[in-house]
Amino acid sequence: MNRRHARFVVACCVLLCGWAARPALPQQQQNAPPAPAQAGTPATAPGPQDVTSPRFNYGGNAAQLPAVFLRNLIFLPVRLNGGKPGLFELDSAAEKCAVDRKMAGDPPGDSMRYAVLALAGVQLPFVTLPVVSRDNFAQQVGQPYQGTLGRDFFDRVVVQVDYHRQTVQLYDPSAFTYTGQGKSFPLTFSGPVPLIRAKFEVPGHRSESADFAVDTALDSGVIFYRGFMDSQRISAAHFKSEPASFPEVDGGAKLFLGRLKEFQIGPYQLEDIVADFTQEKTQPGADKNIAGAIGANFLRRFTVIYDFPHQRVILEPNVQLNHDTDEDMSGLSIIAKGPNLKVFEVTAVQPGTPAARAGIVPGDVIAGIGDEAAADLTLSAVRDLFRQVGYQYKVLIDRKGQTITASLQMRRRI
Repeated sequence: MNRRHARFVVACCVLLCGWAARPALPQQQQNAPPAPAQAGTPATAPGPQDVTSPRFNYGGNAAQLPAVFLRNLIFLPVRLNGGKPGLFELDSAAEKCAVDRKMAGDPPGDSMRYAVLALAGVQLPFVTLPVVSRDNFAQQVGQPYQGTLGRDFFDRVVVQVDYHRQTVQLYDPSAFTYTGQGKSFPLTFSGPVPLIRAKFEVPGHRSESADFAVDTALDSGVIFYRGFMDSQRISAAHFKSEPASFPEVDGGAKLFLGRLKEFQIGPYQLEDIVADFTQEKTQPGADKNIAGAIGANFLRRFTVIYDFPHQRVILEPNVQLNHDTDEDMSGLSIIAKGPNLKVFEVTAVQPGTPAARAGIVPGDVIAGIGDEAAADLTLSAVRDLFRQVGYQYKVLIDRKGQTITASLQMRRRI
């Protein structure tokens, strides 16, 4: 079994099973509303005045949370109304917290009334909680969708993410003070989306500053939006770039990869990092002054304190600050299908790439890589293997029932 996959499976089992086995605290110690016996049924109704305040256990003001990091995306164990825990994605750009319809017990309508989300050490009541279905999430991420912790979560707690140690802590905003060596940056908001100012230089263009969304649920590093590029007359055709397609970005639409001469937030200046340049047209009404988004592959270089209540974000650089992470080198776009998300289907192959030269085509299914069978891998593990520069893999392909062996030599594309 792939070591990364094994660690992820063990982490999920320990976090979900171990946390679920914790003994229930007496009600006076929990300092939280009683939970109903079954998920999907209303909790004892918290008054509207309770909604703005998180409820930390034992009357405290901080909580250390178990967390699962799927590459750089963050999932936290959450109980809905005292039910079994599920993994909710931490999404700083989502407008609201939400729960998957199946986890909510398939209630009628698009929301639940008086729900309680309980994390380890803290509970958050909601007068209403949206109930959604995200059918493509599992295929794109390789993890079943169970819920989202969005803007109305970040607005009520200070969230500290140590991407290097892969830990998450929550603090009561009214008691939180910062005494570290990191730098604080103001946040502005476009609707629910937090924005931070950054300076960048694209080859062939002068250096300029613009606002970027801060998106913890985006696995890419830096993305530039088509509307901003058009308004600034920036074109990937004017500098060295490579076509690409990632299922989780614009639903797999074509984009270009290119290297920035520099990307800087305050004193933190990075050179020659890979950026994604989307080709999808900007939605009507979108703010074309927003240059793009900063995702988890950039944020991983820091311990990040998301302090939305005080409209700021604090960055503490870690050992990964100047470590470049390459994008996919195979030229493959892959999704996960099947009941256990173990069917890895190719959805696109970029021309001139190792995958194209190996004769792999859309619709092929990856049955194994090297000595690893697909059943022992995760989508994240497969994508990680294809980011390893210089490696050569023997890839087993299932093409409509016929087994084909292909050889892929990984190389930097940009």
